[in-house]
Amino acid sequence: MRKQNNIDFNDDLIACLEVLRKGGLILYPTDTIWGIGCDATNAQAVKRVYELKKRADNKALIVLIDSADYLDHYVVDVPYMAHELINVAVKPLTIVYEGAFNLAPNLLGDNDSVGIRVTAEPFTHELCRRLGKPLVSTSANVSGKPAAKVFSQIDRTIIDGVDYVVKYRRDDVALHEPSNVILLGADGTFKIIR
Repeated sequence: MRKQNNIDFNDDLIACLEVLRKGGLILYPTDTIWGIGCDATNAQAVKRVYELKKRADNKALIVLIDSADYLDHYVVDVPYMAHELINVAVKPLTIVYEGAFNLAPNLLGDNDSVGIRVTAEPFTHELCRRLGKPLVSTSANVSGKPAAKVFSQIDRTIIDGVDYVVKYRRDDVALHEPSNVILLGADGTFKIIR
């Protein structure tokens, strides 16, 4: 069983799963920065994320999955290059795909696009695996304000606005950056966004 500063990794997972399955929001550490999360298939939960962030709902959110093997559960036509890019990425990589399905409609961007990142970070990987669904991951900040890179920088309104705040990695002061983002067309063409 994994522990950090005597905080039980497994207890956080169990609490998050209970909240997510009821349509709630969590605040959790990701493979990049702290994020607000919910079940990416639950439109009401996604709506709450937009409201908490005070973000226009026409700005798509990204999702995390635990394995690239599940991409075809959420993207109509996964380009072969996606697997190649994921396999060679040296830092977290979010790929934006067109033709998403099986996700909350209010999560998607133009052309039913969605940004998906395969996470290897232990907590988020295990959370996605146990949930059996993709997890929304958006920066833990009010829209227009800087993203919190460590837990202590998170605005109180965000902390108070979620249903569960993960204890795991709160003490982590290593600075993490947002992921690289690539827009990948069905024909294999791509554009680097960030």
